[in-house]
Amino acid sequence: QVQLVESGGGLVQPGGSLRLSCAASGITFSAYFLYWYRQAPGKQRELVATIGYTGSTTNLADSVRGRFTITRDNAKNTVYLQMNKLKPEDTAVYYCKASGSKDYWGQGTQVTVSS
Repeated sequence: QVQLVESGGGLVQPGGSLRLSCAASGITFSAYFLYWYRQAPGKQRELVATIGYTGSTTNLADSVRGRFTITRDNAKNTVYLQMNKLKPEDTAVYYCKASGSKDYWGQGTQVTVSS
């Protein structure tokens, strides 16, 4: 059974930091591209970050570039999203996705940026 489990969300003040984790099981983790998406209330789900099989290739949305970093640890079957200098507009449910022979999604973790 494939599972992707996100953690690390919460309430943070503007300018603060959070690190999201997504732990995978049931897949050959290193054979999957990994993604972080987010969905704010009333908005479409948007792609935030992408990372390749080894972690050497990454891509970030313009809205988060310079503030967010995506990394992966294939030994731990985990992908991370380090979020710095958070803004209220970063408030959303954050989802990880593993894309390979099939796509798998996590259940999401809420990030709220508010004073």
